[in-house]
Amino acid sequence: MLKVVVGHSDDPDSQSAIADVLKQCCADLGEVKPNAGILFAAIDFEHQLIVEEINRVFPGLDLIGCTTDGEVSSVLGFQQDSLTLMLFAVDGDRIQIGVGVGLGVKENPLLAAEKAVSIATQKLDKPVKLCIPLPASYIADGSTTSGEDILQGLKAVLGENLPIVGGTAGDQFRFQKTYQFYRTEVLTDALPILLLAGDIHCSFGVDCGWQPIGNRSVVTKSQGNIVYEIDGKPAIEFYHKYLGDRAPNAEHPLAVYIEDSDRYYMRVPNKTDLEIGSIHFLAEVPQQSMIRMTSISRDEVIGAAKTAWQIAFNDYPGKEPQAVLIFSCCCRRWLLGTRTQEEYQLIQSSFREKVPTCGFYTYGEFAPLALAGESYFHQETFVTLLIGTK
Repeated sequence: MLKVVVGHSDDPDSQSAIADVLKQCCADLGEVKPNAGILFAAIDFEHQLIVEEINRVFPGLDLIGCTTDGEVSSVLGFQQDSLTLMLFAVDGDRIQIGVGVGLGVKENPLLAAEKAVSIATQKLDKPVKLCIPLPASYIADGSTTSGEDILQGLKAVLGENLPIVGGTAGDQFRFQKTYQFYRTEVLTDALPILLLAGDIHCSFGVDCGWQPIGNRSVVTKSQGNIVYEIDGKPAIEFYHKYLGDRAPNAEHPLAVYIEDSDRYYMRVPNKTDLEIGSIHFLAEVPQQSMIRMTSISRDEVIGAAKTAWQIAFNDYPGKEPQAVLIFSCCCRRWLLGTRTQEEYQLIQSSFREKVPTCGFYTYGEFAPLALAGESYFHQETFVTLLIGTK
């Protein structure tokens, strides 16, 4: 048995918002008691009040969550400055859910991943099928974690082929400090995860909408997120070839290819060092990786949401999903502006019937690029996750 419900409120008052969300959830749950939940909340709410109120209504609930750059659900669609909660009720004989958290993720992401998985698996005796991470991005001192290092830590503990699908916390484009939720705790610099185990189906779809242009080039010198040379020349010259005197920007990220395949993930340029011609990106770009420039069409960026949904739906191993989770990049929201709501509207129009849906706009997304493939850290990408037992 799997029952999933969603509540969503855009009331700016924390007490009123969580009361509204819990009222919605309780009405849909009836007499069923939830085992676990995922909370997405805008940065300006009183988060401690919210998690304590959830625990008052559902004592001992295994809860994870994070702050966001925008929220989405099947209740209110796309919103900003809102609060949304997805609750799961499962039959422990067939399906199990475990949550865990690791601290100090910036300094030691592997240790944080080991701790989070260790806690989350304490109650599990069935094979883990899915990991949903919601880690910190910006922490107290304004510094950033590495989404790539967090992912590598989780893969080292869980195995490379276990689907890891989620996103990094946001703070509404302030880039100062994000918060993570674990049961009744409000944390920073943390890695909360939710593991699904047992007789559960899941599938996922990934698309961005940006189109690669030009020939493939090679990153001949890079260190972490700094690219110094492309094809043996200063990295800035690669961008000048396509953009002229315009600075590298989020409208033209790099497509980074997976070896010799046609599959790629995105990397967003952040700033340049004109003196040496290097470009800083918002995540790591491996040395010797194959890349291409990309071009943007906002219609195609929006259309990527439906493509991601269709991929996930086509790969879903059951008859019909019972829950949908969405992870979309904050850069998409920034570039799309008032058209952001069209992403969810496209997905909703594809549903045969209303499916409980919840999600948020992230500072980076985690997902495999192919069924049964390893997970990657993405940017400017739309990720759809389907879950169910049917």
